[in-house]
Amino acid sequence: MGKYRQPKERKFGKGSRRCKRCGSKGSTLIRRYGLNLCRQCFRESAETLGFKKYL
Repeated sequence: MGKYRQPKERKFGKGSRRCKRCGSKGSTLIRRYGLNLCRQCFRESAETLGFKKYL
């Protein structure tokens, strides 16, 4: 038996936000500066966004 009703739309909290690039919900989301990217997408596109890696 499956669910008989679609889950309600989240208005606030972690479940309400998605990654702009891949659309994932569950992983860590970087919201600073209005990026709204998951951790994996941020690592892939950080250079093009102008972020530099300092060691």
